[in-house]
Amino acid sequence: MSDLVVLDFDGVGTADEVLTKLRGMQKEHLIDLEDACVVVHTENGKVQIKQAVNLTAFGAARGASAGMLVGALTGLLLLNPLAGMAVGGLTGMGVGALSGSLADYGINDEFIKELGQTIPKGSSALFMLIKRSTPDKVLPELERFKPRVLKTSLSDKQEESLRAALQTAQAAA
Repeated sequence: MSDLVVLDFDGVGTADEVLTKLRGMQKEHLIDLEDACVVVHTENGKVQIKQAVNLTAFGAARGASAGMLVGALTGLLLLNPLAGMAVGGLTGMGVGALSGSLADYGINDEFIKELGQTIPKGSSALFMLIKRSTPDKVLPELERFKPRVLKTSLSDKQEESLRAALQTAQAAA
């Protein structure tokens, strides 16, 4: 089961920097993010949400693959597999893109919007669904960004340990 962790940062670009750092750590197998989202509260009060996973593009690619396969098989029956593959691919891409844009995967969008309104102007927040992590390797890399814990799905003891580790790191810096 994945854990939700929401961190708040000073600066509108800091959450993007942290997400980039975490993606690098994901390649090193130090953390496994199921989903992530950056929320920016601009100085003029506008809240911007940047989803890390583009479900429309993912659905279109998956639909095109399935559509080409089905189209090629149908085309074989009609003695024209290339035309069947082309028609099937285009149809599958359209259906996949539509289903991807309607899907809500990972962190609930309403929750992101509501919590995003509460962060201070001129700051950003990073919403993460974490499957697995190596905290003793990940937390030291996040220290310099001075994160504040806004919300988690961790147990009270785990959340307090996370807060203490981040506060200790900031006090030492």
